[in-house]
Amino acid sequence: MYDDLSADYDRFVNWPSRLAAELPFVERQLQANGAQRVLDVACGTGRHALALAAKGYAVTGTDLSAPMIERAKLLSAAEGLAARFEVAGFGELSQHVGEGFDGLLCLGNSLPHILTTRGLRAALDDFADCLNPGGLLLLQNRNFDAVLFERERWMDPQAYQEGDAEWLFVRFYDFDPDGLLTFNLVTLHREERGGWEQKPGATRLRPLRQRDLEQALVEAGFVEITYWGDMRGAPFDPEHSPNLVVTARRGLR
Repeated sequence: MYDDLSADYDRFVNWPSRLAAELPFVERQLQANGAQRVLDVACGTGRHALALAAKGYAVTGTDLSAPMIERAKLLSAAEGLAARFEVAGFGELSQHVGEGFDGLLCLGNSLPHILTTRGLRAALDDFADCLNPGGLLLLQNRNFDAVLFERERWMDPQAYQEGDAEWLFVRFYDFDPDGLLTFNLVTLHREERGGWEQKPGATRLRPLRQRDLEQALVEAGFVEITYWGDMRGAPFDPEHSPNLVVTARRGLR
């Protein structure tokens, strides 16, 4: 799905608004940890990585989608930034980009794409391998405690216009019998107010609850685990917060 979405991803996300809202929180966490060398995993088209590179951080971005990474490299070259981008998925990061990072970001509800407890543990072990002892881990997931409690199926649609062309992005969940979710994304596009073209896509997610994530983080050796309700630093409320944002540090192991 994300390979197909790569051409429209920067239309799907309102990056000026999102970065304005999220970067101050991200930078506060990095600065509090004295972080300079940062790894942004599941980085998509690299917008967070590039924004941090523009502020002087040494940033590497990774994503499993080769088209997303190709787009990130093109943006980096166009903006004259020195960010590095590599194709790599969860569980194989350290072998592709090495170790010694001061901070690791995993944003945009990426971690719930890991569907098993074993896979989650392997990913968190890999995160720890990439980080220096004491290094910062910053996660941003959807608050699935609230989604499951409310059976919250539909998300707000996203709209984008470029000249006479329009895009609409419609997102919703299917609650599957095995306890996982199917995340559906329908992209609608039209030119000069003509007929709408429709392109459906779907992928599966594990609705990762706070308690399950905390257990996995502790087992992977992370300490000083703190929870937030959004990327502005609001307190976490399991029943109402839109996000589950986590900061933690790699412990000594």
